[in-house]
Amino acid sequence: MDKLVYTAAAGLKSHMAAQAAIANNMANVSTIGFRADRINFDSMLISSNGESMDTRQPGAEAVTDIDRSAGTLMNTGRSLDVAVTSDSWIGVQASDGSEAYTRRGDLSIAPSGVLQNGEGVPVMGQGGVITLPPADKVMIGGDGTISIIPQGGNPNIWQEVDKLKLVSTKGSQTSKGLDNLLHVTGGGALPTDIDGKVTSGSLEGSNVNMTQSLVDMIENQRAYEVQANLLKEAKSMDESSASVMRLPS
Repeated sequence: MDKLVYTAAAGLKSHMAAQAAIANNMANVSTIGFRADRINFDSMLISSNGESMDTRQPGAEAVTDIDRSAGTLMNTGRSLDVAVTSDSWIGVQASDGSEAYTRRGDLSIAPSGVLQNGEGVPVMGQGGVITLPPADKVMIGGDGTISIIPQGGNPNIWQEVDKLKLVSTKGSQTSKGLDNLLHVTGGGALPTDIDGKVTSGSLEGSNVNMTQSLVDMIENQRAYEVQANLLKEAKSMDESSASVMRLPS
């Protein structure tokens, strides 16, 4: 009986976590470069008497990963907007100073000269965070090379100043953090992807499928109700057992 109650309670907790992830996806349907959370559950077989039939943790927590499929490309015509057109990711500096990765390419230049994305996260180059000198124009090439026309300089002469760090996740264990950035599992940094490509003047939108998210939310709610009914059944069985053991007065 205790295992049945524990299984139902753990299932309720997992479905609550799944519902929160689905709601987060829906809230970020318009966020540039957002990657949807993907929910999986560890399965467990239950026998007719409520006993667990395998050795895995009953009702294991929802395991969140991300849907790594590409989002829709949008033309903006803005020179600092870039969309990654390969399987690469853009290197950025996380809040703790470590290297992380994103597909968000709505870039801008901070007053300090630091190149950052729409969330204010510094963008990484070949030697660290990219800092640009005062410039009249900035251009980003298809391989991520950043060129400028220095302030007051010859408008026909472009100077290369740095290059976006584009990385490949192939062969590496990565996971999405609470900051919505991709991190290397266990720490570390990913190698530069020499085949990484970007398109200037475009942005990659969120890959959240709103219709699928609504379906997932309904299915998850129904599964939650099943677990809740399981708890009610366990309570009913416990009361029935207690009544059998009760001595007549």
